Amino acid sequence: MKPLVKGFFDPSTWTVTYVVYEKPGSACAIIDSVLDYDPKSGRTKTGSADRVIDFVKSENLTVQWILETHAHADHISAAPYLRKHVGGQIAIGANITAVQGVFKKIFNLEPEFQLDGSQFDYLIQEGVPFPIGNLTAEAMYVPGHTPACMAYKVGDAVFVGDTLFMPDVGTARCDFPGGDAHALYRSVRKLLSLPPETRMFMCHDYPPEGRDVRFETTVGEQKAHNIHIHDGVSEEDFVAMRTRRDATLEMPTLILPSVQVNIRAGQMPPAEDNGVSYLKIPVNML
Repeated sequence: MKPLVKGFFDPSTWTVTYVVYEKPGSACAIIDSVLDYDPKSGRTKTGSADRVIDFVKSENLTVQWILETHAHADHISAAPYLRKHVGGQIAIGANITAVQGVFKKIFNLEPEFQLDGSQFDYLIQEGVPFPIGNLTAEAMYVPGHTPACMAYKVGDAVFVGDTLFMPDVGTARCDFPGGDAHALYRSVRKLLSLPPETRMFMCHDYPPEGRDVRFETTVGEQKAHNIHIHDGVSEEDFVAMRTRRDATLEMPTLILPSVQVNIRAGQMPPAEDNGVSYLKIPVNML
C-alpha cells in the first residue's frame, strides 16, 4: 500500500497535520491537528483546522479517524472542532491514561476528571490493526518523549509524532514528566528497523538556517544521517547527549495550556458558574 499523504504546516507552532487516504472519494484519517491559540489573549481560532476541512471536502473524503500521536505540549488539538464539522472518531494510544495521571496532579484537576482515557472515542493498542477505508493502519508504541507516544504505520508511510525530527534536526526531548531517554532510543531503533524505503512523516520541523521547511524523509535517510541517532550511535552515548541537551532547553511556549486541554481530547476544561472555561497555570511546578 502506498497511501496518499497531504501535510499542512502551521508556522506558529512548527506543527504538521496530515491527511492520509487511499484516493479521492475514499475514507481518510487526520493526524495531529492544530487549534490556533493566542497565549497573550487566551483566544482560539480555527484557521489551521479549516484548511484541513477545506481539503477533505475538496477531495470528497470521509473522515474515519482523528488521530493523536500523543498529548502534545506545543499546540492545542483541534480534534473536537474537526469531529463536529467532518466527523470521525478521536483516538490516541491507550497509555494516555499514564499521562492523565501525571498531569491531573500537576494541574490539580477537578475530581470528576477520569483517568481512564474515556474523554477519547477510541484508545489504540499496539499490534491491533485498524482500518482507514481499504487501508490498514498499525500502531507502534514509541515511548520516551512521553509515556504514551504512538507512531502510525499505513502502508509504506509511518507518522512518527515527536520521536524523530528531520535528520539534520535530530530527536525529541525527554525531560517532560514521564519522559525517558533510554526508552526513546529503543523506540527510535524500533522505527528504524522498518524497511529503508519506508516514508517517514514528522510532526514538526525546526529547520536550520538556510533550509526550507521539510517534513518527509525515509528510514534509510534517518539511519544514515540523523545527527543524534544514526547507525552506530550507542544507547549510552545517545542518553548522555540527550540529557545534556535537554538541560539547556526552555519549556515550550504553549505547554501549560496545551497539555491540560490535550489530555481531555482537545476539550476545554468545564465552564465555571459564569459560563467561562479557565486554563490553570501552576506556579513553580515545571
